[in-house]
Amino acid sequence: MTFEEIYTTYWQRVFRLCMGYVNDPDWAKDICQETFIKVWEQLPKFRNEASVGTWVFRIASNNCLGQIEKAQRIPKGTLLKDVAEVPQQSIDKELDNLYKCISELAETDRIIISLELEDVKQAEIASIVGISEANVRVKIHRIKEKLTQKFNEYAQ
Repeated sequence: MTFEEIYTTYWQRVFRLCMGYVNDPDWAKDICQETFIKVWEQLPKFRNEASVGTWVFRIASNNCLGQIEKAQRIPKGTLLKDVAEVPQQSIDKELDNLYKCISELAETDRIIISLELEDVKQAEIASIVGISEANVRVKIHRIKEKLTQKFNEYAQ
């Protein structure tokens, strides 16, 4: 698979994954771009031991976690925008609330639910996160319950 095919196939999905982590469209785009720079740089070393999608999502997840860790070392006001600053024309209110709810989850839960929303197979999610497939199913169920509760709180 060429880089162009990977980029075309996965850009939107990686962007949504990043949104699940940071809940900021501009920051998510930056992380997404950095992810694809890493994909481009590492493509010659890709060994086909996993699917291309699993590999790309692993890079994106690691990149998101690294960016969040870096941002936590910097005072929040200097890097992160408040959700209220995101123009409502660019993001539908319900989607905005969903991303906000997802961003409040623990890091592992964020990656699992973001990949689930991208229709990544649970076996691939297990491989990306490093847990068993059975544990992925249990976590997805629990995460959906948490998100439903959080989403209902925002709706009130």
